[in-house]
Amino acid sequence: MKYLSICSISFFCLMFISLTMFTLSLNFIMQDYSLFLEWEVVSLNSMSVVMTFLFDWMSLMFMYLLISSLVIYYSKEYMSGDVNINRFIMLVLMFVLSMMFLIISPNLISILLGWDGLGLVSYCLVIYFQNIKSYNAGMLTALSNRIGDVALLLAIAWMLNYGSWNYIFYLEIMKSDIEMFIIGGLVMLAAMTKSAQIPFSSWLPAAMAAPTPVSALVHSSTLVTAGVYLLIRFNILLSNSSLGQFMLLISGLTMFMAGLGANYEFDLKKIIALSTLSQLGLMMSILSMGYYKLAFFHLLTHALFKALLFMCAGAIIHNMNNNQDIRLMGSMGIFMPMTSACFNVANLALCGMPFLAGFYSKDMILEMVMLSSVNMFSFFLYFFSTGLTVCYSFRLVYYSMTGELNCSALNMLNDEGWIMLKSMSGLLIMSIIGGSMLNWLIFPTPMMVCLPFYYKLLTLFVCLMGGMIGYLISMTSLFFLNKSLMSYYYTMFFSSMWFMPYISTYGIIKFPLVLGNYIIKSFDQGWSEFMGGQYLYKNLVNYSQLNTSMQYNNLSVYLMLFMLWIMILFFMMIYL
Repeated sequence: MKYLSICSISFFCLMFISLTMFTLSLNFIMQDYSLFLEWEVVSLNSMSVVMTFLFDWMSLMFMYLLISSLVIYYSKEYMSGDVNINRFIMLVLMFVLSMMFLIISPNLISILLGWDGLGLVSYCLVIYFQNIKSYNAGMLTALSNRIGDVALLLAIAWMLNYGSWNYIFYLEIMKSDIEMFIIGGLVMLAAMTKSAQIPFSSWLPAAMAAPTPVSALVHSSTLVTAGVYLLIRFNILLSNSSLGQFMLLISGLTMFMAGLGANYEFDLKKIIALSTLSQLGLMMSILSMGYYKLAFFHLLTHALFKALLFMCAGAIIHNMNNNQDIRLMGSMGIFMPMTSACFNVANLALCGMPFLAGFYSKDMILEMVMLSSVNMFSFFLYFFSTGLTVCYSFRLVYYSMTGELNCSALNMLNDEGWIMLKSMSGLLIMSIIGGSMLNWLIFPTPMMVCLPFYYKLLTLFVCLMGGMIGYLISMTSLFFLNKSLMSYYYTMFFSSMWFMPYISTYGIIKFPLVLGNYIIKSFDQGWSEFMGGQYLYKNLVNYSQLNTSMQYNNLSVYLMLFMLWIMILFFMMIYL
């Protein structure tokens, strides 16, 4: 009898839960209905410990776990060579469950449980391939996220002033209160670390050391979106406040920096990671302007095509004998036609190609920006970053799909995994129809944005310009000019995310290491040690050696002791 593997069981369970949640979310949207559950865990004297759960259309739609189920199904083949595949699947399931716990919590304490669950499991998954690079990346990820966890703990402590940790009841009161600034600021700091905004951006590309199915999950629907989701819940505190303006600046700069960095990167997974960072900046910036439904809409559409992008990247890396450099790729369409088709569709959806998933959310976001009263700098960041997105996407397509295969010596396998293809084709369909479907569901009234003719065409123009520049910078002559010593410092600055990885590693650890060196020299290896513990130890060793030699029962020792005894007696007789 053939038993089902843990991958298949997890896939079927998650698929069933996802379809149930999606049906429920439709029902909740149509009826404009929210469900608030309180479960009394324990009641002792006058104290009761209560778990609260909030089910509304937003939390249920976010728990539409289609991506998680397909990622686990994909892992069945991708991780088939791994001896500990069951442990890997269990970790991924813990990851998904932590996220679900965070989504349905209207309470800061239970949010912290899910939040910390995400942090801990993400560390375990990043260091899954056990090597130095993975350990460093895992430590950077864990420590960057600890800052946000501490901010959340401080927010919990401050919430004591209100009498309960169910923040959902107090948002309106907080808005008119001076304490809003403190709690809003702490929650915003927590969200900035989890969603990798400046200055905490360096951990996101480093976390690419994790297996590719994990990257697909992390970047689409779990870890990095937790921060955005938390801010969507706290959106009342951000709109029309100085916090919102600060967030708009930070997220706009993150979007711009990630777009620039991706154009200088050659690692396939890091390019996609930086594109996630850019999209997170877009979500955060539109959220800080008060359009929380738009941010949520882009969060969902982005999850679909980003998971597909990572899955295709994983299939390509698999077939190229674990090589990730895009300079070694070329003519992928000949060797892997189906994967290339999925990859290109996901890339076009990311660019905002009309009528694919990304178009509906990105186009609406940019039109709402043009309709709002933002300053010129923010306006520039929005549109320039959109152009950069198309630029690095087209650059990636030109490198991987056109020209000759540059790694023919690697004996590239041209067979595509059937299980991987099935999971990718599920997301391919969603990347094509998902945007329009969610648009009709979330915005029941058709949204008509009235703008002048040139404003309407501005998004399209920026995208076309970006695509053209992407084609130009993928040409050899321009590429060499770009990387020449003449522009070495600019390249170094842009490609290293404005020196952020250096600042968040060497920049932070230099002072503690120098201090530690001084302390070890003055305390552990100083005079106090020499005259204290070490001195005692040295003397005790000498005395014990003398004692041991006395107990060897040598004749010479006996004679020496006898002579010593005679001399003592002689002196005593003289004295007396």
